[in-house]
Amino acid sequence: MLTLKSVTRRFGKHAAVNSVDITIPQGQMIGVIGRSGAGKSTLLRMINRLVDPSEGTIDFAGQKVSALRGSALRSWQRDCAMIFQQFNLVPRLDVLTNVLLGRLNHRSTALSILNVFTREERIMAISALERLGIEQTALQPAGTLSGGQQQRVAIARALMQQPKMLLADEPIASLDPLNAKIVMDALRDINEREGITVITNLHTLDTARSYCERIIGMAAGKVVFDGRPDDLTSAAVRTIYGSAADGSEIDETMTSTSIDGAAATSDHGSPMKSASSKALALAGV
Repeated sequence: MLTLKSVTRRFGKHAAVNSVDITIPQGQMIGVIGRSGAGKSTLLRMINRLVDPSEGTIDFAGQKVSALRGSALRSWQRDCAMIFQQFNLVPRLDVLTNVLLGRLNHRSTALSILNVFTREERIMAISALERLGIEQTALQPAGTLSGGQQQRVAIARALMQQPKMLLADEPIASLDPLNAKIVMDALRDINEREGITVITNLHTLDTARSYCERIIGMAAGKVVFDGRPDDLTSAAVRTIYGSAADGSEIDETMTSTSIDGAAATSDHGSPMKSASSKALALAGV
């Protein structure tokens, strides 16, 4: 159980997140929606503790996350993996090494400095890449991949942390509709198969409705909607996004990726694959 009580984050006099109360049971897949500047990214960064709350408390399984420091904080950031819109890969390193970097918080400082990874860790990394359909890129520099492929590498790296929770900050904002579908399918698969809580910020209403069992809407730093996709009525959308300039209802196609019915081709690979001997051989294991 993740619990946020009166969580607020101020930057100067501006409250980016304002007195938010949320309780999230383990295993939910949640979409956080709202206009740019609504506080979505700041909320996720506070949960991961990349940003400290100005007020309020964040608790997970009886642990006060908002008070963690030092090694306890690093352990939490291992358990609460973060996926970013801009991927945050090391472009010059190969894909496999980028994925293996997800193990750093599980390893001794000496091994981390020496960049020594075990055979088991390398097999684990290849399996994560195969699950996301990109094992063939294992030895390519990460910077040579397409945006959709790089985001899947970032997800594979997050899986290497063996997290209890997965936060995704606008994971499909810079992707085309087909790659958006592949990435969202992968996140849903992780949620369903591992039972990992997934919280993802989204700009697209159709994506939130299609993939998330619960939707949280934010406006001006506050939670103004919290319910199931079926409860996201026109009135609720208006509360979250406001009205058009002429006062009419917001056109939901403006917040659509049009991914319904999109199908991944064999070039992109399936997000549900098992490790192959060829990929393991390429990785030297």
